[in-house]
Amino acid sequence: MKVSIIGAGGLVGSCTAFALQTGKVVKEIALLDVNQEMAEGQALDLLHGSPLIADQKIYSGSYEQVSDSDVICITAGLRRKPDESRLDLINRNVALFISILDEVKKVGYKSCAKIVVVSNPVDLLTSLAVKMLDLPSHQVMGLGTQLDTIRFCSLIARQMDVPPTQVSALILGEHGDSMVPIWSSATVAGLPLEKYPGWTNSLANELFTRTKGSGAEVIKKKGGAGFAVGIAIQRVIEAIALNSHAILPVSSWQTGCYGIRDVSLSVPTVVGAKGVINTLEIDLWPKEIQGLRKSASVLEQTFQKISQSV
Repeated sequence: MKVSIIGAGGLVGSCTAFALQTGKVVKEIALLDVNQEMAEGQALDLLHGSPLIADQKIYSGSYEQVSDSDVICITAGLRRKPDESRLDLINRNVALFISILDEVKKVGYKSCAKIVVVSNPVDLLTSLAVKMLDLPSHQVMGLGTQLDTIRFCSLIARQMDVPPTQVSALILGEHGDSMVPIWSSATVAGLPLEKYPGWTNSLANELFTRTKGSGAEVIKKKGGAGFAVGIAIQRVIEAIALNSHAILPVSSWQTGCYGIRDVSLSVPTVVGAKGVINTLEIDLWPKEIQGLRKSASVLEQTFQKISQSV
C-alpha cells in the first residue's frame, strides 16, 4: 500500500509518517509539503532509521505522488491557538484546504483511493472533501473523534490506576466543543466503568472536561500535538490496509445513523479496504443520542454556510 501525506513537513504529518513506519504495514510513504526542503529532511530522517525497522520506500515528492496512492492523508493546516476552538479555524483553513483539493484533482487519483482528512476543523473539511472530490462518500473519512477517544481512555486509565489497554470508552460527534462522551458502554477489563470502585459522576465530569481541553493543553505546553495524533491516524490507515473491519470513531458522511444526515461526524464506524464499510447504531442512553444530534446540528449549520461559497 502507498500512502501520501500532504503536510508531512509539520509535526502531525511527520509523526504520522513515523507511526506508519514503525507499524511496518504500509510499504510506501510519500511526504508532501509546501516547504519542500522540510519534507525532504523528514523523509531523510525516517529513511536513516529504516534498517532497524522494515524495508519500506520513504521519500519526499510533489503532488504527482498522489495519483497512484492508495490512501491520501491530508494533515496540512494552520495550527489552532490555545484559546481558539476548532471551529474558529474555519475561515483560516477552508481556503487552504480547497487549494489542496484542487491540486489533488489536478494531478488525479485512483478511483479506489481513500481520503483521510486530519486538518481541522476535521468534520467540516471531511464534508467539503465529500462534496468536492469525485469519489464515493464511503472512500472519504476524517480522523474525527479517534484522537479524543484515545485521550479519553488514557486519562481514565491514569485516574483509575489501570492499564490503558484495559480501558474501553468512546467519544462521538464533533471533534470539537460539542463532542459527546459515551459513558453507557465504557468499561475497564470488560467491567462497567460506572460500577468500578472509586468511580463517581463528579469524576466522570472532570475527566471529560480534561479530555476536551487536552488538545489546547498540549498546544500551550509544547506547541502542538504530534505523537498521539500520529498513532491515531496510523490506526485508521492500517485498518484500511489490512481490511480489518475495525470499529473506530472516525468522521464520515452520514445518511441516517441516529437520524443524522448530510453532515460528517463520528459514529461507531466499520473501517476496511473499501473505506467506510458500515456505521453502527448501537444502543445509547437517550441523553447521548440527544447530544449526538445536537452536535450534528451545530456542524450542519456551519457547513451550509461554507458550502455556499464553494
